[in-house]
Amino acid sequence: MKHLKNIWIVLFTVSIAFAQNKEAEKIKQESNRYTYKGNQALQEDSFSDAEAEYRKAISKDAENATAKYNLGNAYYTNESYAEAFNRYKQATKVALTKEEKHSAYHNMGNIFMKNKEYEKAVVAYKNALRNNPKDDETRYNLALAKDMLEKNPPKDDENKEDKDKKDQKKEDENKKDQDDKKDNKDKNEDEGDKEKDKGGKDDKDKDGEGDKEKEKNKKDDKNDKENADQKDDKKQQQQAKPNQLSPQQIKSLLQAMNNAEKKTQDKLNEKKGKAIKVKAEKDW
Repeated sequence: MKHLKNIWIVLFTVSIAFAQNKEAEKIKQESNRYTYKGNQALQEDSFSDAEAEYRKAISKDAENATAKYNLGNAYYTNESYAEAFNRYKQATKVALTKEEKHSAYHNMGNIFMKNKEYEKAVVAYKNALRNNPKDDETRYNLALAKDMLEKNPPKDDENKEDKDKKDQKKEDENKKDQDDKKDNKDKNEDEGDKEKDKGGKDDKDKDGEGDKEKEKNKKDDKNDKENADQKDDKKQQQQAKPNQLSPQQIKSLLQAMNNAEKKTQDKLNEKKGKAIKVKAEKDW
């Protein structure tokens, strides 16, 4: 039973592969039919119809190298060289035979020659000859491309000189920008320093004015203190002599005292006049 099961698996796998191959073959046949229609339209100089049929063929089978190559020929005939080059390049990637690759590289070389890109044309013709060394037309085109390349060498030096000039110009512009930024920075710093100095001077002036104001306030405080002290002394003096007499009162008082003293003296003198006289000798 195990042996029979393995046989069934093999048969199922084969049937799937057969179905897939049949489907792939069907797709290729449909793609080839579109290619054939495109070839007929191209022979009839109907570029739009040819382009449409080739595109259908490529859409059905992306590996259809013939459709891509023939579409490139259609673009080449219509002088759409950029599109033609792209189709030839695609054909070289999917081509199954050396002859197909040879033809695609050969036509790529022709486009480079038309664009006067002789160095690239030499490379393309060499690739064509690697796939078909016996093709005399490709040999002739290669010799022509080499001759044109020798007479028209790549302008690397000129391009380099132009590039150097552009680089130098760019460098000068960058340097100028940096210098301008530096100058602006220095200018801003100078203005900032001036402003700072001005602010410092203003502060100093303000400090000077403040010192003067402080000194004035100090003097005022001192004067106020002296005045206060004088007032206190006067007040203390007034407090120490609360009953201090006026000059008129003092004069009246002195006069009264003199009068009293005179009266006293007069009384004493009066008593002396009435006193008993004492004898000069002793009375035994």
